[in-house]
Amino acid sequence: HTNYIKYCERARSEHFFQNNMKPFDDDKSGFVVRKINADFLGMAQLGDIVEVKTKVLKIKSASILLEQSIYKDEKKIFSMEILLVFVKAGKPKAIPDSLLEFFK
Repeated sequence: HTNYIKYCERARSEHFFQNNMKPFDDDKSGFVVRKINADFLGMAQLGDIVEVKTKVLKIKSASILLEQSIYKDEKKIFSMEILLVFVKAGKPKAIPDSLLEFFK
C-alpha cells in the first residue's frame, strides 16, 4: 500500500524533471509533505501498468494542496490529498514565483 504513495511522489518529481526543474534547490529549500489523506480503493499487482493523475486544489503563499489519483485500466484504485509546504533551512517560506507559475 505504501507503493501508491511512492508512485505519486515519483510522478511529482518526474513532472519537475520533464520541465528541466528540480523539486528542491541547492540552498536547502524545497517542498516537504505536511499532511496526507489517503483512500485505498483497489489493488494493483507487480507488473500492472498504472497512471498517476495530479490536480492542484489550492495554492497558498507557502503551501500547495494537491489531489493525486492512481488508475489501473481506467479504474481509480487510489486517491489522496497531499499538503506540501515550501521550506528553506527547515522553516516555512513563501513559494518562489517561478514555482507558483509551474503549478498554475
